[in-house]
Amino acid sequence: MFASVPNPIPARMKDLNRAKICDVNFVEFVKAWNGQKDARPAPDEPVLEGSALDARGFRELFESQMISRHLDLMARVLRVQNKVFYTIGSSGHEGNAMVARATRHTDPAFLHYRSGGFMAERFRKLPGMDPIMDSALSFAASAEDPASGGRHKVWGSKPLWVLPQTSTIASHLPKALGTAIAIEAGKRLRTGLPIPDDSIAICSFGDASANHATAQTAFNAASWTAYQKLPAPVLFVCEDNGIGISVKTPNDWISASFRNRPDLDYFYADGLDLASGYADVVKAVDHCRKTRRPTFLHLRTTRIMGHAGTDFEIEWRSFEELCAVEANDPLLRSAAIGLESGLMSKLEILALYEETRKKCFDAAEDADQRPRIETLEHVMAPLAPYTPDKVMAEAKRADYQATREQVFGGEEKLPEVQAPKHLAIQINQALHDLMAKYPETLLFGEDVAQKGGVYTVTKGLHKAFGNRRVFNTLLDETMILGMAQGFANMGMLPIPEIQYLAYLHNAIDQIRGEACSLQFFSNNQFANPMLVRIAGLGYQRGFGGHFHNDNSITALRDIPGLVVGCPSRGDDAAMMLRTLAALSKVDGRVSVFLEPIALYMTKDLYETGDGGWLTQYPAPGEALVIGEPRVYAPEAEDLVIFTYGNGVPMSLRAARTIEQQKQCKVRVVDLRWLVPLNADAIVAQARACKRVVVVDEGRHSAGIGEGVLTALSEGGQGGKPTIRVSGADTYTPLAGAAFLVIPKDEDIVAAALGLF
Repeated sequence: MFASVPNPIPARMKDLNRAKICDVNFVEFVKAWNGQKDARPAPDEPVLEGSALDARGFRELFESQMISRHLDLMARVLRVQNKVFYTIGSSGHEGNAMVARATRHTDPAFLHYRSGGFMAERFRKLPGMDPIMDSALSFAASAEDPASGGRHKVWGSKPLWVLPQTSTIASHLPKALGTAIAIEAGKRLRTGLPIPDDSIAICSFGDASANHATAQTAFNAASWTAYQKLPAPVLFVCEDNGIGISVKTPNDWISASFRNRPDLDYFYADGLDLASGYADVVKAVDHCRKTRRPTFLHLRTTRIMGHAGTDFEIEWRSFEELCAVEANDPLLRSAAIGLESGLMSKLEILALYEETRKKCFDAAEDADQRPRIETLEHVMAPLAPYTPDKVMAEAKRADYQATREQVFGGEEKLPEVQAPKHLAIQINQALHDLMAKYPETLLFGEDVAQKGGVYTVTKGLHKAFGNRRVFNTLLDETMILGMAQGFANMGMLPIPEIQYLAYLHNAIDQIRGEACSLQFFSNNQFANPMLVRIAGLGYQRGFGGHFHNDNSITALRDIPGLVVGCPSRGDDAAMMLRTLAALSKVDGRVSVFLEPIALYMTKDLYETGDGGWLTQYPAPGEALVIGEPRVYAPEAEDLVIFTYGNGVPMSLRAARTIEQQKQCKVRVVDLRWLVPLNADAIVAQARACKRVVVVDEGRHSAGIGEGVLTALSEGGQGGKPTIRVSGADTYTPLAGAAFLVIPKDEDIVAAALGLF
């Protein structure tokens, strides 16, 4: 590639490992250089004629490249000694340091794993920070790692606004775009941003990841946003090294795919050459910052030393191809620039190179002596922070009465002074309340604005709070949840709606892999609090099929740190929403509020017209403790029924029938909180009763019922007569057939009678 770069030393190094070859290449290349210039450019002069990069900037970028390279080399050497635990390197991608130099440390950055150069350069933005020691602590999984506390090797920094990513196979693109949108929304809402108003969001990824469905979601949403003239200042940085592990990207695929993509502004820069590439990087950054449009920077890179330490490329790439890759090493080109310009001598470059090597190894040896995580409690400490007293105090805070009266239209129209209402209305009233209490709250999703949702649950919110706080999104659940994370990053309280539970599954990684993992992998330095509303579960009549009667909640049960609430009645729903909003505000947590569609409009319990399922709206100041169940007939000892959602009114009806037939007393426990299950409460309720029925409208396998039975067994209550009534392990069919696969009142009665 470089006219002045000789071929790396070939055949005699066939038996050396790739890291050693890369290292020797650089040293031999510098030593062999001829034609040193005498005159040095001044610090503020172009490093080479015609370059936009001055000599000072080049020198610093070159130093950052060396830091990144030697961190890679150090990791390969010390991994075999169990002093380092991560070997996915940045070699060949060191040109991303130019992106760091051209941006600010207050531009939120969502980086992929080959970002060593970017991080080394961004560390210059704040005095007193040490990229080598911080990185060494992360490589060593030290508990003193400032990014994750030793939980994972991540590029991250709270003061540098680099939000830790764990596996960045495109899953971070939606939240990066969401953050860019949130920067603009924060300015309009005037709620106060934690960063300057003209900040941009930076998001880097590889050419292979650009093909991922999640990446395409973000690109489409960015174009969709720009097409509507809405600002979204995100800089997508595609670091194109031409390969994904071992699968090659077709020549010019990225250029062909993105150069002419509508409303995604394309720029190209040579990331292998600091002198020529810097101007194009700056051009892309300036364009994004000034136009506030989504911008795609196609950065040419290469990949040296394989995907990771376990990738022996010589087994699947030809020797000639590897030599060609090594000839394009960006550090060779940077050395050539330093020598061509006269800025640095051979001795200076080699001295800096060896000095950097020593710093990296010294830091690694130091980091190896630091404490590591040694207890489960330490591992889990930042996973799910919870301060119950503070959460409850915030949930009960009611110092916004004047705003409430304005929103509801006067004191006489406040919901707590109205007649009892059904679930959908009480959720609606509670959402009005939350948005009045928290001016930073945003509610969004498909059809939630003018239409008020497909079940009118969000009716009137758009009129009350306007377009800036209540708005429709494109039909893309992944992007809805990505935007929610972006808004949360910028200090807002997002309440996204997923229209149906069935629609969550193709987007759930935004909760599982991204939203719920941030506190854990950042050692609770970052959080993206959000309250996700999802309509779901079965029993809808006249509107069926598995997409609208989805009873599969298993996917939510194993997400670490997530809280899932499921109300069955309106007063509980309002109080639970207050608690979950407070949990987000106080402890930065992510929660899901699962709303049983079939109970939205339910008014009666036992007979038509009895109004038994209408409830009074709880006034501000009333809230529920997470995990606290509602117990009906707490004095009953003959039988206890554990259930949730639609199972609650069904179980109450069944309980009356059982009591009539067996002349007994039946206790019904509405769990209300499905994740995490309150095992202590379940055991306590069961201990007081002789028999147990578990009613789970979810599927037989991996449903909530399994969790209840496990709690009973582990709590010493597994020996008493117990039976489970659950849905079948099948998709929900259409029309009346749907009721063949989910529990009915008579199923509960029959199961319970069999225990006597």
